[in-house]
Amino acid sequence: MTDPATVQATTAVLRQRLGAAAPRIAVLLGSGWGPFAAQVQDAVDLPYADLPAFPALGIGGHAALLRCGHIGDTPVAVLAGRQHAYETGRADAMKGAIRSLAAWGVQVLVQTNAAGSLDPAMRPGELMLIGDHLNLAQRSPLEGESGDGRFCDMSAAYDPALRAQAQAAARAAGTPLHEGVYAWVLGPQFETPAEIRMLRGMGARAVGMSTVPETILARHAGLRVLALSLLTNMAAGMQEQALSHAHTLATAHGASAHAVALLAAVVQALKD
Repeated sequence: MTDPATVQATTAVLRQRLGAAAPRIAVLLGSGWGPFAAQVQDAVDLPYADLPAFPALGIGGHAALLRCGHIGDTPVAVLAGRQHAYETGRADAMKGAIRSLAAWGVQVLVQTNAAGSLDPAMRPGELMLIGDHLNLAQRSPLEGESGDGRFCDMSAAYDPALRAQAQAAARAAGTPLHEGVYAWVLGPQFETPAEIRMLRGMGARAVGMSTVPETILARHAGLRVLALSLLTNMAAGMQEQALSHAHTLATAHGASAHAVALLAAVVQALKD
């Protein structure tokens, strides 16, 4: 649920169980990024089920757990999993969770996902920083909102200063980090080769089934956003192997160690 009373009740639980002072950074883990939660020190866990505004999850690789603690000296709240629009047909599945985090005092949302590469120069197992997105589904998590605040500016959806800090952290770690436009498609079916040709012509370098609704919600709530894609496959028509969710998870598992290491370095590098 996403009504103000439910968000208020969720924020009260967060403050009671995790402390009145919220961490500045929240990290939302997508497929393949789950091992990052194990990096959190001094961890305190809350199941999504204990948080009224958080969704129920039904996809493999998403643990439905909020974990708070530290990455190095950096306080962080980690959301282990998201609900996708293809599960319900609604783009606002994470609205209550993100608004609760903002009400608690979180200022930055770092998102992660698994995505298909549309660029032969970006191979499976590599990482891409999202510089902008294409909302191909043309659905909004703000549908039904009232007032002028619904007209949310998306001209710098992925914060330029945070992106520069992430790139600097990647260079310091010696980890290649591509950057490009991410295309959101509704799914759950994978794209056709014709659709991939269209997306490439529109300037997309990666494609996936998440992240864009959460970015819109976060920007509407006043949060700054940074987002990383773990590339798990070449998109349809760019490889002979048939696409599957099992293949996505297997590739993500094989690449998760260096992805998680970079994410930890990036989180510690993000400054005001």
